Amino acid sequence: MTNLTNNFDEHQQPSITLQTGDCCGPECCADSGAPLGEAAIKAAVREHYSQVAQAGCGPSCCADLTEPLIDYGDVDAQIIIGANLGLGCGIPTAHARLQPGDIVLDLGSGAGIDVFIAARAVGPTGHVIGVDMTPEMIARARSNASSGAYTNVEFRLGEIEHLPVAAGTIDVVLSNCVINLVPDKRRVYAEIWRVLQPAARFCISDVVTYGAIPAAVRNDAELWAGCIAGAMDRTEYFQLVSAAGFEITVKSEVIYDAFKGADYGIASVTIEGRKTIRAA
Repeated sequence: MTNLTNNFDEHQQPSITLQTGDCCGPECCADSGAPLGEAAIKAAVREHYSQVAQAGCGPSCCADLTEPLIDYGDVDAQIIIGANLGLGCGIPTAHARLQPGDIVLDLGSGAGIDVFIAARAVGPTGHVIGVDMTPEMIARARSNASSGAYTNVEFRLGEIEHLPVAAGTIDVVLSNCVINLVPDKRRVYAEIWRVLQPAARFCISDVVTYGAIPAAVRNDAELWAGCIAGAMDRTEYFQLVSAAGFEITVKSEVIYDAFKGADYGIASVTIEGRKTIRAA
């Protein structure tokens, strides 16, 4: 993984670490039928993560794609037990520069791993909110919070395109391999802009592509739930985020050679975005 500090330039050619793996090559993706609608995508994603919440993360088509990135290193093992389901594609908390007293929002908080890490960083004067659309994940996260005796966290059921959070109340937004699961990414970033305080920021890890994903992949519900089919082209993704009113800095990026036989590439990217004045 190579850390980058360049401000976003759509012509920038980043230095990228190649991550090896045998899974998630083009053979994973059989031809499929008609385009999936938003409701079908959400239902597939919710069902998949409901099962993960109840059973723990089992083998999936994209397990080898993300697992090498998720090394929480010296994080207290007690935080990780029960909360780390191996669903991320980066560690946004490592780049978020959280401070005591910060109010933090985690989008798609799952079982709570990044919420609990953030809670330690912001301390008793800070507060961390996790939002997830899967009731079973919310239940698991709340149970983990109770077991860990966290007093500065809460978990709210909701969709990240319609955040149950008041405008202008958040210092830092986090998210880890979640926004790719949402069909309307423009709406997600509009919501992030809405809830952040002036000049506040986000730090987000997500999956992007180099080149266009074939229709057969886009129309595969399992690959939507597996963090592949919903990924946007990197340049288009950054343009969308910039248009939403953010100044972007790339913090890290990893591209996987598991797709080298395909006409497109898959990468994990962690970006920071600072809220600016949005054009009318």
